[in-house]
Amino acid sequence: MANIVAVDDSAEICALIKAALEKDGHRVSVFYDAAGLDASVCARADLILLDVMMPNEDGFSACRRIRSQTDCPIIFLTAKTAEDDVVGGLGAGGDDYITKPFNIKELRARVSAHLRRQCRKSVQRLAFGDISFDLSGRELYVNGKKVPLTRGEYDICETLARHQGLIYTREQLIEMIFGFDSESDAAAITQHIKNIRAKLADAGTAPIETVWGMGYKWKNEAD
Repeated sequence: MANIVAVDDSAEICALIKAALEKDGHRVSVFYDAAGLDASVCARADLILLDVMMPNEDGFSACRRIRSQTDCPIIFLTAKTAEDDVVGGLGAGGDDYITKPFNIKELRARVSAHLRRQCRKSVQRLAFGDISFDLSGRELYVNGKKVPLTRGEYDICETLARHQGLIYTREQLIEMIFGFDSESDAAAITQHIKNIRAKLADAGTAPIETVWGMGYKWKNEAD
């Protein structure tokens, strides 16, 4: 059972989400604007579904505001399908997006996939040169300093690092990390990789290599 927060200015959509996810055993709190996302709500949330187009404060702005208060997965609900809009949302700290109108089975599947990743337990560590992974805490460090990755960004890094030197397409990363295979979400992986590279570059390292026409790989330490 997870604590899920759904924010959408449509009462009908909120009711649909609440009914569907409560059938899966989750507790669902709904808000009709982003003002409801205060520190106490964010602290209790295991996952947040956040509409993009809302009055007063839009979803992207709300995501930027609350990202420092929670590291739980944030999934945008949006009717905006242009790649620039996807880029903006993931750059704001979101982990995934679902376009409206959405299939309720798809919504439940994506929520379930993100929660499974969230709850995975491990006591192991991985280390590659100056980069180390705390698999239990789901954190990445460069020379002992934590790199502030979102859930989706961390998952991509760990997946590539665990299979060092192997090439993964965007579609394979979608299926392995989020538990579904959707061609339209390739842009999400592209933006996640861009965000990861910027953060790791700030930390002084660049382990992810683009293999043109094929995908991405974590460089071998000998490369």
